[in-house]
Amino acid sequence: MKRITLMLTTAITATSLAQTQQPLTPELLWQLGRVSGASISPDGRDLIYGVTYYNLENNKGEKNLFRIPISGGIAEQLTTGEGNEQVVHMDKSNGAVVYLCNGQLWQLKPGNTEASQLTEEKEPLENVRISPDGKHILFTRSVPLKKMHSTDRHADLPQSNAYVYDALNYRHWDSWADGKFSHVFYATFEDGKIGAPIDIMADEPYDTPQQPFGGNEDAIWGPDGKSILYVSKKKFGTAYAQSTNTDIYKYELATGNTVNLTEGMMGYDRSPSYTSDGQRLAWLSMAEDGYEADKNDVVVFDRRTARRYNLTKEWDGTVDSYLWSQDGRTVWFTAAVKGTVQLFEITLPADLGSVTAGNIRQISQGQHDIASIAGQAGDQLVVSLTDMNHAAEFYRFDLNTQQLAKITAVNDNSYAGIAKSKVEARMTKATDGKDLLSWIIYPPNFDPNKKYPTLLYCQGGPQGALSQFYSFRWNFQLIAAQGYIVVAPNRRGMPGYGVDWNEQISGDWGGQAIQDYLSAIDDMAKEPYVDTARLGAVGASYGGYSVFMLAGLHKKRFKTFVAHDGLFDMRSWYGTTEELFFANKDLGGPYWDGKNEQTYTDFNPIAHIERWDTPIFIVQGGKDYRVGIEQGLEAFQGAQLRGIKSRLLYLPDENHWVLGAQNAIVWQREFFKWLNETL
Repeated sequence: MKRITLMLTTAITATSLAQTQQPLTPELLWQLGRVSGASISPDGRDLIYGVTYYNLENNKGEKNLFRIPISGGIAEQLTTGEGNEQVVHMDKSNGAVVYLCNGQLWQLKPGNTEASQLTEEKEPLENVRISPDGKHILFTRSVPLKKMHSTDRHADLPQSNAYVYDALNYRHWDSWADGKFSHVFYATFEDGKIGAPIDIMADEPYDTPQQPFGGNEDAIWGPDGKSILYVSKKKFGTAYAQSTNTDIYKYELATGNTVNLTEGMMGYDRSPSYTSDGQRLAWLSMAEDGYEADKNDVVVFDRRTARRYNLTKEWDGTVDSYLWSQDGRTVWFTAAVKGTVQLFEITLPADLGSVTAGNIRQISQGQHDIASIAGQAGDQLVVSLTDMNHAAEFYRFDLNTQQLAKITAVNDNSYAGIAKSKVEARMTKATDGKDLLSWIIYPPNFDPNKKYPTLLYCQGGPQGALSQFYSFRWNFQLIAAQGYIVVAPNRRGMPGYGVDWNEQISGDWGGQAIQDYLSAIDDMAKEPYVDTARLGAVGASYGGYSVFMLAGLHKKRFKTFVAHDGLFDMRSWYGTTEELFFANKDLGGPYWDGKNEQTYTDFNPIAHIERWDTPIFIVQGGKDYRVGIEQGLEAFQGAQLRGIKSRLLYLPDENHWVLGAQNAIVWQREFFKWLNETL
């Protein structure tokens, strides 16, 4: 009788919970805390991490630092002031936390509620690292080197606002080149006083960190504090725009000499990290110059043998990020695998030359992404984890049991009131007979006896993993919460299915990948709960290109389209995009090169516009220099002149992404408004 009562109570509780939960909305999404930037205390007991909350009214985000025991417990807020704090150093002797905020260093000692300001530099500090002995500091700041602005070239015309360029790379991501370059500096550091800074890249028109997304991982101290390692692509202008050849340089403080540690390695080399004893240096490396999505390997230089070793050469995958173990005998890394991102372990023998794929094993499982590894605390790793129903939180991963346990609970209260979506993997046969996995995201309280409008989601990249990520832009939980089934295929060109699968899309943008999309939606359309009269296709970047292609090829499958920052005319795109190495590799070269004619004809969306016959919503960022504004405007103008119901959402202050809080709300509201009208 007691058991029946318990079961009845549980059922009532579950029913009540379902009734009190509400679907996710854009406004609720932007109320969630965004967890980032974790550091482990020297004693391995505590986690210091950041949480950013956005204020829609003032259109700003505010990040503060928190401390929580790694073993579990209550989080303690450490900072409350304005600014976005970033932990720089934690003192082993007294537990003090040094952090960067508003370009200055601050220190918070245990037991104190107020931090003390350490530095008062006229120019703000960026990407700060304190040397192992605490006697020096390195940081980055911009240095003017080239006269590109009119006022630099014509001092008698101060009201002029013009730029003059003699080479490419005149704009990148969302900014125009202004003749300034980010350089690494170091100086003495004592009691918060910084000595005279020394520019270790003096007079070089190159950047560290790498633009536009590099951070403090691009400049580190050597283990003895006598050298600095930094990542830079030492090319300028047109050569810079055509290459991915970053190298790792070692600068000696005593002599001022710089040596290229990755000479002859022609692709991206980045994320250098030493073992705790300083005997081995690892980094992430790609082999091919110009191929930004090449297989990413973990390479190690062993000072004892003076040799390089590629630890993942024989492993059929690509590495996202990695971490040395504290004893230097193991490397852990994250990588995409079959629609998720998981943890892998490399056990290192004495002879690194004997490492094969057999030394590598996957150690985590589950329908989630291990988004990053924050560090090691004894026999546990601290990692961030996401899935399609939950934003990032920090977990501890037990290396012995391979079990995950939650540490932070930033958004637990919010999610308790938000209805979740069922997410499942579905396997389809592609047109070439290969298995094609799609993530299917169902509306909350999904009822298989009803019919639902269904959206084909087209991923950008194109070589970006479609895993269990949680996006604050393209959020599957949010889309499903409005009553849509989402079909998200892991089409050709995505990591997680071997190198060949990932590479297949290069030079074949309009080929097998587009067929994969059609295979996935056609297969899902067989289900009785899918309303085949109400199918849509949505996507951004390469996903936007895919939508434009499908608009001319879909043969009445879809009732509506949404394309965000998509590539519409491959000729004009090649002539205006900034990272030409990407265009050269993925398109096969320029449009005047006859070897890749299909890219600019059959695989060019503009060539199929005469077959457009379906409503289309086009979104374009005004500061998107990866996919310039002409792409969205051309597509919208073509649709309008053909008499097709169409709408343009122009975001003049946004780049390839929508980052402003209020702009994001507008974008999401207009997105769903369009779907309500047309689907």
